[in-house]
Amino acid sequence: MTELILAAQAQQGAGGGWGFIVMMVLIFAIMWWFMIRPQQKRQKEIRKFQNALSEGTKVVTGGGIYGTVKRIDNASNTVEVEVARGVVITVDKGYVFANATSQSQNA
Repeated sequence: MTELILAAQAQQGAGGGWGFIVMMVLIFAIMWWFMIRPQQKRQKEIRKFQNALSEGTKVVTGGGIYGTVKRIDNASNTVEVEVARGVVITVDKGYVFANATSQSQNA
């Protein structure tokens, strides 16, 4: 009788291990679906915007500076942004984002 009880406990322990693994995979899948996947989509949209930049586009830099694109240098991967009349700064293309105010007006 004790052998039967020990065998049942051993089977429960082995099944509990699989249940834990399945639960961890499920948790990771849920995290990926709700956290990682949306972030990847946003990054893809930002890259698409950066690659489609053209002169005259209103942008915001990573530092929060609003301006208008004056020139794009694909060789050095930089963008010249006019932040005030006659004031032009050079910014890395990776730090140029869509102007939030112009997007909210278009929506």
